[in-house]
Amino acid sequence: MTAPLGPPRIRIPRSARAGEVIEIRTLIEHPMETGLHQAGARRDMLTRLLVRMNGETVLAADVRNGTAANPYHVFFVRIERTSSFDFTWTDEGGRSARTEARVTVG
Repeated sequence: MTAPLGPPRIRIPRSARAGEVIEIRTLIEHPMETGLHQAGARRDMLTRLLVRMNGETVLAADVRNGTAANPYHVFFVRIERTSSFDFTWTDEGGRSARTEARVTVG
């Protein structure tokens, strides 16, 4: 049996101005084991990072073999109003890790 996904971590501003472009950083602990370099090692890889802002997809990243362990993503989003973000990482076994954040526009 494989270990559960590590705890997701995000860095996102708590507040922003309307029309501002904000930087979002994500990190999740995961070994990203391809199964190729160790005899008998089982493959255990993340397959997707999905980020939604107010229910709309703002980032959908399909993760492949070349991705390092503990993948780190940085991306930018223009924010017009107070918004809720939902982050979901999924692996090949169907396990997922999820976290949420809110940015207040003032």
